[in-house]
Amino acid sequence: MPLTLKPGTRLYSAIDATEMIAVKAPADPIELTIGGVAAVLSADERTDGTPAEGHDGGVAMGKRYTDAGGTIELLVTRAGAAAPAVAGELLGLKEAKPLPASD
Repeated sequence: MPLTLKPGTRLYSAIDATEMIAVKAPADPIELTIGGVAAVLSADERTDGTPAEGHDGGVAMGKRYTDAGGTIELLVTRAGAAAPAVAGELLGLKEAKPLPASD
């Protein structure tokens, strides 16, 4: 089910404890999965399950995950075993920007 996200939208994995907040989101609806299962907008919609193979890498608390084009950015608020993906492509850990050198 395509989701239309906006910054601040809370997202939950349907199969485990993973929770995220959208920091940056595209204007168009996207196919967002967490653990290979469509993301849900309420913790009440969770069921028991395990992440799909290839979508079970897990996420780290407080880290940001983004796609290659930088069109979406998700902040992990609760870590879990499920990994986020858009249209089947796993999101990668966003690299920290280097601080300017001080002399």
